[in-house]
Amino acid sequence: MSKRPRPLVAGNWKMNGSLAGARDLAKAAAELAGRTRTEIALCPPFPLLAPVAAILSGTAAQLGAQDCHAQDKGAYTGDVAAPLLREIGCRYVILGHSERRAQHRESDPEVRAKVAAAWRAGLGAIICVGETESERELGRTRARLALQVQESLPDGANPANTVIAYEPVWAIGSGRTPRPEEVSELHAFLRAALVARIGPEADSVRILYGGSVKADNARALMGVPEVDGALVGGASLDAKAFSAIAEACRET
Repeated sequence: MSKRPRPLVAGNWKMNGSLAGARDLAKAAAELAGRTRTEIALCPPFPLLAPVAAILSGTAAQLGAQDCHAQDKGAYTGDVAAPLLREIGCRYVILGHSERRAQHRESDPEVRAKVAAAWRAGLGAIICVGETESERELGRTRARLALQVQESLPDGANPANTVIAYEPVWAIGSGRTPRPEEVSELHAFLRAALVARIGPEADSVRILYGGSVKADNARALMGVPEVDGALVGGASLDAKAFSAIAEACRET
């Protein structure tokens, strides 16, 4: 097996956090990033990006946002442009998360347009894919993942600008996770789909697992050969749990 890329653990705070709490978590993340080979990124809500950026600046930890608009500027009240995210210090942006796809009706083409905007701004896109429980029960998981990879990635995807996060929708926030062997099979399937979409360099694109990742299941999930890190939800708001997940990433 070829050498896997450096693991990435990104914390998606969603619509949670406070100014004081964000500062404490950012300090803990900066310390964590200095002692682990795993790349660490925090993705707080938009109002907390600037104070978190100030703490992470000059450290090994990275800053990410939770969304961006497909246009670089314009009359889009309530949206945020990718160039501004980059200007305040973001390295990554999460795009196509299942909550955005479900609650805001984002389609694969809309996600693709946002990914292109992120790339134009010099941001790495963490592109989320995953099946619903009904799709899983109907045996449509692989078809859904293949379509999302095909339709959500613009031409030009490469290991430097793209991270894929596999998040089974039925697992997010539920406390349920697929068995490690299921994760292995689906990450291998995603790897093959990426190779079909962008070519051999897809072998170095990081594929993260997300969906109820916690300190107590991190070692089993992060030990799966095709898992290159984690996109962490609720556990990223607990510095100790987040650290345990990052440290569970296997050596490559």
